[in-house]
Amino acid sequence: MPLSASLARGVAPATPGTLHARTVTGELSAPPRHGLTVRFGRGEKPDVDLGVGVDDLRVSRRHGELTYLQGHWWLRNTGQQLVRLPRGRMMHLTTEPIPLTTGYTPLFVKGSGYREHLVELYVSGHDDQGPVSRRHAETVRPETWSLDDDERLLLVVLGQRYLLYEEEPRPLTYRQAAERLAYLRPEGKWNERKIEFRVEAVRRRLHGTGFKYQLLHDKSEGRPVDNSLLQNLIKGLVESTTLVPPDLELMEDEADWPDSVL
Repeated sequence: MPLSASLARGVAPATPGTLHARTVTGELSAPPRHGLTVRFGRGEKPDVDLGVGVDDLRVSRRHGELTYLQGHWWLRNTGQQLVRLPRGRMMHLTTEPIPLTTGYTPLFVKGSGYREHLVELYVSGHDDQGPVSRRHAETVRPETWSLDDDERLLLVVLGQRYLLYEEEPRPLTYRQAAERLAYLRPEGKWNERKIEFRVEAVRRRLHGTGFKYQLLHDKSEGRPVDNSLLQNLIKGLVESTTLVPPDLELMEDEADWPDSVL
């Protein structure tokens, strides 16, 4: 059933399960009616209910749809380009539909070049009436994580490229970090083994605290052969502003460092 037909029947969009959708070119609300489908893409009505990427030929005229079935809104990619969801999840034309959870879900339609077109989705729960304006409310501060002085210095050294906001940064190796720490804090007796132990201790402490990224490997997968968990740790600390660019001052002036540790 198309959205226009449902709205024409006068269903109030305020019950739990109501879908609210918004792009830069429009917005709509749709009631949780079995079989109802909301379509979005570059095209015009009646082919789509919500326009997205209307000036981008990489976006399909009917790029995606949401259908209400079995108590959920199910998202399906019907376009030629990928759709990106939170946590890096991608949907292709052949991907099985996925159900939306209650609350806010952003999705991005891949476009031309580096363009990505945002579609904001919100599914009302039993205790709300959808997204509301909070322009005058106090700003919620980012959730940061506690680090002791040694941990902060270690992670700043390992993650200095992240704090410089370089493109596609990578952590320093434990060997490189040990050389720099030996110069900065010789009394700390830093070496690769100690660094590995301290990093693992931080990962274990933050695991299960709501940290954004995975910090521990599944033991059934065996010992990891990459440093993805270290990247997750540093990336999450930087994105949460637990580590910030002024922390680079802990490394003092690298111009005075000997060439052997640069």
